[in-house]
Amino acid sequence: MSYGLSNFLKKFLPKRLFYRALLIVAVPIIALQLTVSIVFFDSLWIKTNKGMTRALVGEIKTFMSAYENEEYDKEFLIILFREHLDFNVKYEPTKVLPIENKERWFSPIDRTLRRELKSQLANYWFNTTTYKNLIDLRIKYKDGYFQFLIPKERVTSSSARIFALWITLPAFLLIIIAIIFLKNQTRPVINLARASEKFGRGEDVEDFRPSGALEIRQAGYEFDKMRKRIIKHLNQRSEMLSGISHDLRTPLTRMKLQLAFIKDEEISQKLSDDILEMEKMLNEYLQFSSLRSKEITETFDISELIKNTVEKYEKKEITINLPERIYFNGRKNLVQRCLNNLIDNSIKYSENISITLTKKSNNISILVDDDGPGIEEKERENVFKPFYKTNKSRGDSKSSVGLGLSIASDIIRSHGGNIKLDKSPKNGLRVKIFLPF
Repeated sequence: MSYGLSNFLKKFLPKRLFYRALLIVAVPIIALQLTVSIVFFDSLWIKTNKGMTRALVGEIKTFMSAYENEEYDKEFLIILFREHLDFNVKYEPTKVLPIENKERWFSPIDRTLRRELKSQLANYWFNTTTYKNLIDLRIKYKDGYFQFLIPKERVTSSSARIFALWITLPAFLLIIIAIIFLKNQTRPVINLARASEKFGRGEDVEDFRPSGALEIRQAGYEFDKMRKRIIKHLNQRSEMLSGISHDLRTPLTRMKLQLAFIKDEEISQKLSDDILEMEKMLNEYLQFSSLRSKEITETFDISELIKNTVEKYEKKEITINLPERIYFNGRKNLVQRCLNNLIDNSIKYSENISITLTKKSNNISILVDDDGPGIEEKERENVFKPFYKTNKSRGDSKSSVGLGLSIASDIIRSHGGNIKLDKSPKNGLRVKIFLPF
């Protein structure tokens, strides 16, 4: 049950670190302010208003008693209360009390006034909304009623507004300071995440500098060390492959020259084919190993790139379904090479090819469908391995060294995307590419 409740609450919690940390700071402040406000409102403000309202009702009862006992100059009594108690009193001898109820249930003034009047007077009516600063109070007397216009300050204390001001301003000030502080604390985490994402795509991150708290700074330093070790390893691999390329090309060239002296043409042709296949394998391997070489990341129209790539093949069998102007931030030449590898593979084993590009809210989808023999489901993961060739559904070819799909997969994953194989509607192979948008 606790686990289910935890998952339920997670749906409503913010996902980003900054807002979670702000929630941790802001919620206790707001809870404390509400608690203090409720305690003040209940223990001080309500009790003060209750005492002021009770005193007011007592003065009204005193006036009515004095008015009833006064036999000669009742107007003087009204003037006396107006000057000394700030009452505006008017007697309406023939009018009846209004029937319409103007009391507000949510107003503390109305609630307190109603309780005190109800406990000491039988027939009354009041309205606190008609006048901004006055209370219109009417009390039954004989065949008419007294109308009292009383200042609201007689039943309410201004300390509540002052208290609200002083308790609200510090809360806002603390939250603003917390926002500034948390921004400074989360910025190094965001910078580290962006640098990691950038390095994962094979881009240069020389401008990254560890900053922030000690733990975050330590994570940044460890990332920088890891990055330098990986770059060093890649450089060593490139240098080693360059040496291998140089060392292997020399004996291959000597073998080509020696083939010219072999009189048996059949043997000579077989050896020549093997040498050509070795050269092709060597070139493809060197290209595959140098795939993550530094290349500028740019924003380009991927729809136009696919269109131009397909037009170079000059084949009517390749159909495209592309929306206009879908921009993608990546390495243009590598994406084009990935498309070339996929189209080349489809051309080898099929006749009709269709390419579809779609854009969603968070990714770009590219589908390459053909009507070839396809690839068995158990082999679909293996074909992405370097130099892996299957002799089954798609056949074998000496023109292939098994690096086309490996290079395509490496390019897509270096852009943070994913590539999968499936059965196409043409009963051939479907290559599904997803790139983050």
